[in-house]
Amino acid sequence: MNTLRAFAKAEGRKWRRHPLSAMVRLLCRLSMAVTAFALLYLVGDILIKGVPNLKPELFSLHFTTENQSMLPAIISTLIIALMTLCLALPLGVGGAIYLVEYARRDSLAVRLVRLTAETLSGIPSIIYGLFGSMCFVTALHLGLSLLSGALTLTLMVLPLILRTTEEALLSVPDSYREGSFGLGAGKLRTVVRIVLPPAMPGILSGVVLAIGRIVGETAALLFTSGTVASLPKGLLSSGRTLSLHMYVLSGEGLHIGEAYATAVVLLLLVMGMNGLSALISRKIGGKA
Repeated sequence: MNTLRAFAKAEGRKWRRHPLSAMVRLLCRLSMAVTAFALLYLVGDILIKGVPNLKPELFSLHFTTENQSMLPAIISTLIIALMTLCLALPLGVGGAIYLVEYARRDSLAVRLVRLTAETLSGIPSIIYGLFGSMCFVTALHLGLSLLSGALTLTLMVLPLILRTTEEALLSVPDSYREGSFGLGAGKLRTVVRIVLPPAMPGILSGVVLAIGRIVGETAALLFTSGTVASLPKGLLSSGRTLSLHMYVLSGEGLHIGEAYATAVVLLLLVMGMNGLSALISRKIGGKA
């Protein structure tokens, strides 16, 4: 008890000496509490309203007006997410490696690419949807298809992956690179064996953010992939994702329960993808 009282008195004296620091700490804790409360409230509301509406008919192979099946939307979501990541990851990670490891870090080209990426990150998704509709759907004659949606989402998440990967690579101390070069390793071996392993958790954090944006996107896909609820027959077939499926159901106003059930599945899907990415990050970090 005496130790606790002495600690409390010391903390009180420190806060009186630094009132601004105490205020900033209080605001940080308050913001953390509000964020946690908002998250718990949203998740709880979705689970309470959505879990009772999860029925076997919602996972039927074919969508009908009677069952409102979300299984075709789940398949379309996974296809679009995988296609987008397969296109955006090599470009984003490769571009970041070039900017950090090969190009001069203070050059005009590097600054221009960073400015462009930050500008593209702030563009509303509806603008991407209109561009994708004009470019991929109309100009390239891909039509309302999963491929058009994946290409549009690639443009959306590419700046995010590029910037997060670049920051992760910049966080690796230069002494790692210098030590590798001093032992006679080349540039490529240094990047692959020395720089990438410690930067991998940061890179996967960007991937997690990209997955969240891909799975939760609605406006851009409304103009590019379409809203067809049937099973996709190929990459050029139209299909709706889970977020679009939930948007259509809630917009009709006749299947609010099914919309909440779709939200539960979407939440679990995002949590599963994030958990898988975190597991991969821990394994790679442990090996590094």
